[in-house]
Amino acid sequence: MHVFVCTNQRAEGHPRGCCADKRSLDIMTRLKRVARAEGLDDVRVNKSGCLDHCEKGPSCVIYPEGTWYTLPDDDEGLGEILNHLKSGEAAQEYTMVGE
Repeated sequence: MHVFVCTNQRAEGHPRGCCADKRSLDIMTRLKRVARAEGLDDVRVNKSGCLDHCEKGPSCVIYPEGTWYTLPDDDEGLGEILNHLKSGEAAQEYTMVGE
């Protein structure tokens, strides 16, 4: 599996906001560490450029299935995303609707 986390930085005051201002890099780093600590050697967690959902961000997409998430900034929420990486079952609470 491959997790792409938007770390895009837009100009201050941009109407759509940006994932970087919503702590996406910190969240991505935490998710990467937890996945590694859980022994998920077949999971890659990487930063990406704009995923075009900054107003819903911090956003990420998990491949190969193409599940889109608004990433939570708490350990419990990240645990739900981690469960997806382990089981393949989407964490419905954080799934972007219509993506």
